[in-house]
Amino acid sequence: MQSRRTFLRLGAGAAAVLAARLASAAPQAPFEITRSEPEWRARLSAAQFAVLRTGATERPYSSALNDEHRAGLFLCAGCDLALFSSRAKFDSHTGWPSFRAPLEHAIVTRSDTTLGMERTEVLCRRCGGHLGHVFDDGPPPTGLRYCMNGAAMKFAPGAA
Repeated sequence: MQSRRTFLRLGAGAAAVLAARLASAAPQAPFEITRSEPEWRARLSAAQFAVLRTGATERPYSSALNDEHRAGLFLCAGCDLALFSSRAKFDSHTGWPSFRAPLEHAIVTRSDTTLGMERTEVLCRRCGGHLGHVFDDGPPPTGLRYCMNGAAMKFAPGAA
């Protein structure tokens, strides 16, 4: 009986965490570009949709953008907005593309309290797509680490 009660309590707790995660992943502000879920699904790969539209996190070291070292710009995979310059990219040894700073007017942030901790979520300013999180353990000069999901971005080689 105790095992069943414990199992049900854990299941209810997990459901509450999942519901909170999904609610916090949905953009809450009006964005320049809005689409229905079917429209987003038609435009994005399954991995891109999971990250950008539901706030999922890709596995570390799974993105080719982690090893992208050419000059260029990293764009939102949802709306093509330029987000980061290759000049701001650095190897954080975390398994995700990391940047010192975004381009001006590229992102918005909000508090994310999922997973039982407070973090700062990074969203595309134009479409509200979830990109990743920003942490205060980065290198100079900003001291910030914008830890982004590669699935949320695409790379455009050229001038950065």
